Amino acid sequence: MAEEKQEKIRSIFQEPYEGPILSLKNVDITFGKGAKAFKAVSNATFDIFKGETVSLVGESGSGKTTIGRAIVRINKCSAGEILYKGHCISKKLSYTDSREVTRQIQMVFQDPAASLNERATIEYIVSEGLINFRLYNNEKDRMEKVEKVITEVGLLPEHLTRYPHEFSGGQRQRVGLARSIVMEPEFIVADEPISALDVSIRAQVLNLLKKFQQERGLTYLFIAHDLSIVRFISDRIVVIHRGDIVEIAETEELFAHPLHPYTKSLMSAIPIPDPILEKKKKLYVYDASMHDYRINKPSLVDIGHNHFVFGNEKEIENYRKIREEQE
Repeated sequence: MAEEKQEKIRSIFQEPYEGPILSLKNVDITFGKGAKAFKAVSNATFDIFKGETVSLVGESGSGKTTIGRAIVRINKCSAGEILYKGHCISKKLSYTDSREVTRQIQMVFQDPAASLNERATIEYIVSEGLINFRLYNNEKDRMEKVEKVITEVGLLPEHLTRYPHEFSGGQRQRVGLARSIVMEPEFIVADEPISALDVSIRAQVLNLLKKFQQERGLTYLFIAHDLSIVRFISDRIVVIHRGDIVEIAETEELFAHPLHPYTKSLMSAIPIPDPILEKKKKLYVYDASMHDYRINKPSLVDIGHNHFVFGNEKEIENYRKIREEQE
């Protein structure tokens, strides 16, 4: 009888699904109302497939975190929709479906200090999701899961009795990662998880993310502002500028053939590990006023090679020509 009842309240997000695990369809995100309204994201559209890492890249204030927070349903969409496993999650969901989405989509936050409760022990911080969703059989099972995941992120079981302020930034970020992983999610939004860390620690955290992806089949939206870092971890890259998606391509395609001027400016800012070449390097400064969109409105267009660029008809024609010449 209990099994039949459990089956009846089974979430739609537990059903088998083929297709993009996550899709944004013409998403607008606006803050404020009336004359004070500010559109932070405009017409964002892209897909993420199961098992891949898609990086969302842009400068501060471009709308990266806004999109990430919309996916975990902290920010609301003012237009468009966000689909998870083919079902819209940007609208009101049933209690069962809402809980399942919360469990399956986790977020690793940028600031490892601010995202952890300073008054709670590491054991409680990592256990909180397990307790809220009753993802354990008994106390022994709960502790085994917590100790296993804390070991997997490179910490020790004796660290569980400590508090966040007793750890370094890198260790705190490992706790944040353990808190997400213990929920056994399918999709993780990693919001600049290494930007607040020392350079020597960044590689360790990136390697952890790749390790979990391979072992657990995770899918990532990796938010960053540094293209040199996302090249290591990404399958595809989405470039965003002032709320507009300006370019989408597979990682090596984008690095070999950057087409949008803003992407080129981000590329030019990547440091070269050679002081002589670095001094000679010319920075490309992007000026949005170079585009004239008063009459011909821009859109995101596939120019071939699974490469999407934002522009009006004349610009798209020029991008296609440049890409063909680079063959």
